[in-house]
Amino acid sequence: MTTGDQRAAAALAAAGIEHEIVRHGPVRSLAEAAEARGVTPDRVIKTLVVRRGEDDYVFVLVPGDRQISWPKLRALLGVNRLSMPDAETARAATGYERGTITPFGSLTAWPVVADAGVTGTVSIGGGAHGVSATVSADDLVRVLGASVADVTDPLG
Repeated sequence: MTTGDQRAAAALAAAGIEHEIVRHGPVRSLAEAAEARGVTPDRVIKTLVVRRGEDDYVFVLVPGDRQISWPKLRALLGVNRLSMPDAETARAATGYERGTITPFGSLTAWPVVADAGVTGTVSIGGGAHGVSATVSADDLVRVLGASVADVTDPLG
């Protein structure tokens, strides 16, 4: 049986984009994650699962120093209501625990929305705790067929 990080690494390799798998110990904050991954906090990309309807989800890629702007995302997706599934629903659909989710190797392929702030060299979840993948944001957007839009606000 393949582990989440093996599945994510295989999907990244199959995508044919340059990437580096980074294995680091447990982290407890955005600042620790950024330091462990060798990037600034705005380059740590959170992959969030967002429900837009019955059995209808999207991945939203959010810079670590930002949060989803629900009004902006609702307007982009043309819906009146969005929600986040519980951890078990997200795990069952993606094969990844919260905090490790990545579109690469997900058990279910969903559309991807990347915030306009996802630029440069970024670090995304690698399918397991303490594992990430460093990639070019341009490659990430291209291979995932992501829609790019301003869908976040600063944290706080």
